Amino acid sequence: MEIPEQHGFSRLYAITERSVFMKKQLGTWLICGALMMSASAVVAAQPVGQDHQDQSHRSMSERGHSEGWYKKGGHMPTEYRGGSYAVTDWQSEHLRAPPRGYHYVRSDNGDFILVAITTGVIASIIAGQH
Repeated sequence: MEIPEQHGFSRLYAITERSVFMKKQLGTWLICGALMMSASAVVAAQPVGQDHQDQSHRSMSERGHSEGWYKKGGHMPTEYRGGSYAVTDWQSEHLRAPPRGYHYVRSDNGDFILVAITTGVIASIIAGQH
């Protein structure tokens, strides 16, 4: 009778040891997955190319001219379509009422840019006083 008890103990020990190993392996995989996800988020958040690294130091008009969107028909980036760039009192700026779905954005160089609110397509650029 002593042999079956030892055999049962050995089997229980083997199952427990396997369970501990699987838990460690699962923990290792979870840590690896978390590290990969955080690394990919860091890479996605980094700007690509020299132009994008310098864009925070350049003005809207400089960036727009260098990237080619500062023109009629160009697509204005989202960060310039609202906030402090949006012109809410177009009358005091002596501008015509913007068509429905459009609004004016003031460039850093004084230009007024008529932009489609949803798409960012530039309908016109009115030269400001430089």
